[in-house]
Amino acid sequence: MRPAVLTGEHYMTGDVACAEGALAAGCLFFGGYPITPATEVAERMSHRLPEIGGTYIQMEDEIAAMASIVGASCAGAKSMTSTSGPGFSLMMENLGLAVITETPCVVVNVQRAGPSTGLPTQGAQGDMMQARWGSHGDYEIIAMAPASAQEIFYQTIDAFNLAEKYRTPVLIMTDEVIGHMSERVVIPDAKEIKTIERVKAKGRKDRYRPYAAGALGVPPMANAGDGYKVHVTGLTHDEMGYPAMTVEAQAVMMERLMGKIQNNRDDIIRYEEFMTEDADYIIVTYGVSARTGRAAVEEARAQGIKVGMLRLITVWPFAEEKIRDLASKVKGMVTVEINLGQVHLEVERCVAGRVPVKLVGHPGGTLISPDTVIHTIKQEFGV
Repeated sequence: MRPAVLTGEHYMTGDVACAEGALAAGCLFFGGYPITPATEVAERMSHRLPEIGGTYIQMEDEIAAMASIVGASCAGAKSMTSTSGPGFSLMMENLGLAVITETPCVVVNVQRAGPSTGLPTQGAQGDMMQARWGSHGDYEIIAMAPASAQEIFYQTIDAFNLAEKYRTPVLIMTDEVIGHMSERVVIPDAKEIKTIERVKAKGRKDRYRPYAAGALGVPPMANAGDGYKVHVTGLTHDEMGYPAMTVEAQAVMMERLMGKIQNNRDDIIRYEEFMTEDADYIIVTYGVSARTGRAAVEEARAQGIKVGMLRLITVWPFAEEKIRDLASKVKGMVTVEINLGQVHLEVERCVAGRVPVKLVGHPGGTLISPDTVIHTIKQEFGV
């Protein structure tokens, strides 16, 4: 049997690096359905999981794929699925089930241009608002956006750690370009990789309350088959997991579900600043578009224009405080993303008119040119 962690230097695509990151995090179950451009994640898992004693299953559709990883997680396995836009849409109902039942799992969306079938083989970042609001009702979600094959390896580990720590589904919002681009990926020794396991139920089994808040507002979790009495339902429920059809029960449940993410934002939110210290203008971007943003910053600086970049590593929860802080120090901001302004609307909301905010975006199919970003800064801000 091959090891779960393939220590060494590799040349691999982002999709393959994502699969290897999942294995390094301890993932032992993958349920999926093939879809361009995410199929390579599933293919890699179908080869690798049997080598380490894990389980790979191809389901009949994406609805079932999402259901399968929720069930596998309830049984105690770290679980994952991958998909793209149309499949992501089908997963939304069961994503909500994972949220309300507090079932840790990881969902990878290798985005392509839409809507509907769109451009199946070409990248975009058009599912970012769906990632936040795609399921119904109020809820909080964690969504990450890698910018390279190396980063998607580590981000997948991080996604599993956050899922386990906060008992919640976590989304990895990558795209076709990162998914299919081959790059150098360095995988460290297994002992150097930090993994987090969910807090397990303990104590008298007849006194276990499956949804009673523990540390960080997160309930300890009993695996199916451990002997604890657990009632699992998508209905509003009390601490015992029993349906509670009252306004009061809904308020109590939702306050804790939302609070375990909202109250731990400082632990969850990740971002990277590049040359923001003396910047007059800030590019806000994420994922593959951050590669455009970095090149634009370097070229603008060479032209004597003080541009910096804020790269959102976790897009949800949104780095509101950081964006407000930067907006108080600069003359303007530019959002760079491969859609028609989904995250841009959030940037505008947070800036709240302090400075002008401009969008550099398009509906998908190709990357954004650094020259386009620089041209926008010059034209819109009169530089």
